[in-house]
Amino acid sequence: MNISAWAINRPLPALLIFFVLCVAGLWGFHQLPVARFPDIAFPMTTVTVTQPGASPSQLEAEVTRKVEDSVATVNNVKRVMSSVSEGVSTTTIEFQLEADLATALDDTRDAVTRIRTDLPQDIQEPVISKVDIGGSLMTYALVAPHMTTDEASWFVDRDISRAMYGVPGVARVTRVGGVQRQVRVDLDPNALIAMGITAGDVSQQLARIQVERAGGKTEVEGAQQTIRTLGTVGDAQALRDYSIALPDGRAVRLSTLATVTDGAADPTEAALLDGKGVVAFSMSRTRGSSEVKVEAGVHDALDKIKAEHPGIDFRLVTTAIDETHRSYDSSMTMLWEGALLALLVVWLFLRDWRATWVSALALPLSIIPTFAVMYFFGFTLNIITLLALSVVVGILVDDAIVEIENIVRHLRMGKPPLEAAREAAGEIGNAVIATSLTLAAVFVPVAFMPGIAGKFFREFGWTAATAVLFSLLVARLLTPMMAAYLLKPHGEEKPESKLMTWYLGWVDAALRYRGRTLWLATGLFVASLALVPFIPATFIPQSDLGRSNLNLELPPGTRLQETVAVAEHARGLLKDMPELKQVYTAVGSVLDLGDPGATGVGEPRKATLVLDWGSADGRDRDQRVLEREARERLADLPGVRVSYVSSEPGNLLQLVLSGDDPQRLQDAATALERDLRGIQGLGSVTSTASLLRPELQIVPNPARAADLGVATADIAEAARIATAGDYEQRLAKLNLPDRQVPIRVGFAEATLANPGLISQLRVPGRNGPVPLAAVADIQQGSGPSQISRYQRQRNVTLTAELNGRPLGDVMTEVQALPGVKQLPPGVTFLNTGDAEVFVELFIGFMLAMAAGLICIYMVLLLLFNHALMPVTILAAVPLSAGGAFGALLITQNMLSLPALIGLLMLIGIATKNSILLVDYAVMAEDEHGMSQHDALIDACRKRAQPIIMTTLAMGAGMMPIALGFAGDSSFRAPMAIAVIGGLITSTLLSLIVIPAAFTVVDDAGNWLSRKFRRRSSHPVHPAG
Repeated sequence: MNISAWAINRPLPALLIFFVLCVAGLWGFHQLPVARFPDIAFPMTTVTVTQPGASPSQLEAEVTRKVEDSVATVNNVKRVMSSVSEGVSTTTIEFQLEADLATALDDTRDAVTRIRTDLPQDIQEPVISKVDIGGSLMTYALVAPHMTTDEASWFVDRDISRAMYGVPGVARVTRVGGVQRQVRVDLDPNALIAMGITAGDVSQQLARIQVERAGGKTEVEGAQQTIRTLGTVGDAQALRDYSIALPDGRAVRLSTLATVTDGAADPTEAALLDGKGVVAFSMSRTRGSSEVKVEAGVHDALDKIKAEHPGIDFRLVTTAIDETHRSYDSSMTMLWEGALLALLVVWLFLRDWRATWVSALALPLSIIPTFAVMYFFGFTLNIITLLALSVVVGILVDDAIVEIENIVRHLRMGKPPLEAAREAAGEIGNAVIATSLTLAAVFVPVAFMPGIAGKFFREFGWTAATAVLFSLLVARLLTPMMAAYLLKPHGEEKPESKLMTWYLGWVDAALRYRGRTLWLATGLFVASLALVPFIPATFIPQSDLGRSNLNLELPPGTRLQETVAVAEHARGLLKDMPELKQVYTAVGSVLDLGDPGATGVGEPRKATLVLDWGSADGRDRDQRVLEREARERLADLPGVRVSYVSSEPGNLLQLVLSGDDPQRLQDAATALERDLRGIQGLGSVTSTASLLRPELQIVPNPARAADLGVATADIAEAARIATAGDYEQRLAKLNLPDRQVPIRVGFAEATLANPGLISQLRVPGRNGPVPLAAVADIQQGSGPSQISRYQRQRNVTLTAELNGRPLGDVMTEVQALPGVKQLPPGVTFLNTGDAEVFVELFIGFMLAMAAGLICIYMVLLLLFNHALMPVTILAAVPLSAGGAFGALLITQNMLSLPALIGLLMLIGIATKNSILLVDYAVMAEDEHGMSQHDALIDACRKRAQPIIMTTLAMGAGMMPIALGFAGDSSFRAPMAIAVIGGLITSTLLSLIVIPAAFTVVDDAGNWLSRKFRRRSSHPVHPAG
């Protein structure tokens, strides 16, 4: 059945179909969340075990290895990675991509539960959670001059957090900087020695006295009442009068042994805005929510807080939503620009405003219903789906252009509009269906790419394929119907132009010398492949986000105050840069960029400076130049590692060495680090192997400890409680109306500065407390600051900034380094991070391209019912390679992710030209009885104009992306440039080469038919 003829005869059903589709599409567009990247749930879980004060080596032996061995038995585990720092062991379990996240989380929880009794009893309860890739959306600084740091911190923890969690879409609110309220019981070492009591005794007695417990039930006068034991006090002042029992039976007031204050815990992190201390808070969103709506809800909530609390203000210090707005706005602008340019091409060729208007409707009628499908699939309006719509703008009008051009050609034969529309639609139908289905066949395999890249590009493939299929529906159902009723009869057919005569002469020559033509085309394809080694390869092109995350790393053991001073000194060296608008400094914490592997864990020795450069439009120098200058200004900072932490992939080289022998691993890492520093262009080469922290090691003397009845565990606990306080779950609590405040017992920070204090600590013995020096030796030492493990082996991670260098080129140089080629036995080299995804990405796209070619062949085989004819059509694909690679080389763009998307698109686009030619040539032979030569000449005469029109329309649709008229086009431009270059060579060459290829394939088919005694048959040419 010819659906075009049906729509012409019965226009109302066709109009009703598209009315319903457009209503559904507009509703879907209104419901679609707006985000920067697709919402992806990677099957990844983490096990976090906290034991305050425990060294990394201790946690590795007692916790990490046991957790790793247990979770490794879970089904579908791909890899197990662990990071152990002081007091915290974090094990990340990555599952196969097809694994269900909920099941993976349950299996991880069960694996940890099985070994819970084997773990140390004084650890905090293990936290098992899933990994949400996304990171912080926004970070605000609270500006409240009338509040103290403690008041501001509690205001953020209570009022602001409560308001933020009331905003739909907010998943987590995290305070940055500030302090934690704490009742401090700062012990007097001399008083403890005089009274013969230990810090642990004081802490434990307070924990037993300061309690409120249930005491059962009783009946009084016939009524049942509960019994409660109330031993708590309402403020810190009352604690001073508590009686503390001494070992000799006496009791003294707590104020005799310590100074009690209601204050704050020792700060572990700090936040500064342009040098002034602030309390900041960051927010992340839930999966599936709209970043734009979350932003609007947060703004409304903060405005309400400001109205309720005069005198406070909020300063936005970091945001990821600006990129979301820029991506969304620029994509929408490019859609309009591309559409208008494509329609301009139609008008220039046809010079008929009615025909142009009919073609114009193909764009909205193809894109709007696509939004309904996107909403049904759970997609978002993000950089990937908007990229898919941007790249198909020129393609969506192709089918309509081919239809309308053929109808206009029939009108110029003198036919009435209804007859012209019916005959032209039937004549061109097979070609239109073939071109659209081949494009869809290219895009759909992208949705099934393996690995992480496949997760991201699932939405790209389905969005692009859906839009193309809707454009086919428009072209077959609506365009002929509208042309039949809206177009007017045309005059006589125009005479053949001199350009057409010249072109047909070239076609005739190519047919006469078809061997030379095909050999020349093959030579051009080989020459185009020779360009590939000259094009650098990378993951994702660098973009100018207007914000740099500068990381300062000081030696292990550096105190928080020293790190703050160094960070302020660094800010002072940068503040006179004219482009620098604002500096937000986070010390002791890390930015939540959604990738813990890139940011690491927060430590007092680390600081991150967020340098706000402002919009790229408002300055002359780009971000890379500014970052280079900032690095040069900070080059003389003594003992400080300076590096940049990027929120985008492709800017960091990460290498991992793994092995069981720590010494061999250390030697191999040192050698590789030395080799990496010799690679030109790399910056901030760092290694986790060199991070050693100073330690004060207490080594018990077994003989003396046994004589005095002192256990090693008692020594460790006495030292821990005196210097850091007891574990939080054991601490006494002060109950306030709105919260509980922990009561920390220990020595004051100023007291701990005395190096002889540790030796004088009292530890419990058989006959009473004894000095620690009597049962143990105290010595200086060092230990690893952080331990990394990969697949249950220790590893060393080396990182380096690429500074704009292509990741592919750097990886090639790395593979040739002696430190990689000559690894010691038992040490292995691993590609992880961006390097691993880079390789996975290129392999995935190669597979997608191969699958696309196979799908195209099968589609053409079904449509043309001929085994060899698709080979002729696919001969156009290699013809596009020279233009694509040449355009990338001339414009100095790298072979990156967007460029690969462009090459993938060219596979489908290049076949369009040959389909139009081959389809008409077959029809001319079968239906009009023409010879092979005459049929090809007539096909070139009839189809050259629609081929050129559609090529120019596609090129015009891509031009705004290539030139970057709207927003930062660093990601999209390489794709558009590759497509435009490939279109040019594919169109120019296919108009000459495909007729010659057709004759060879057709003759080969006839020869094979005669050889196997079969009747020569051409492809079936059904009406569309």
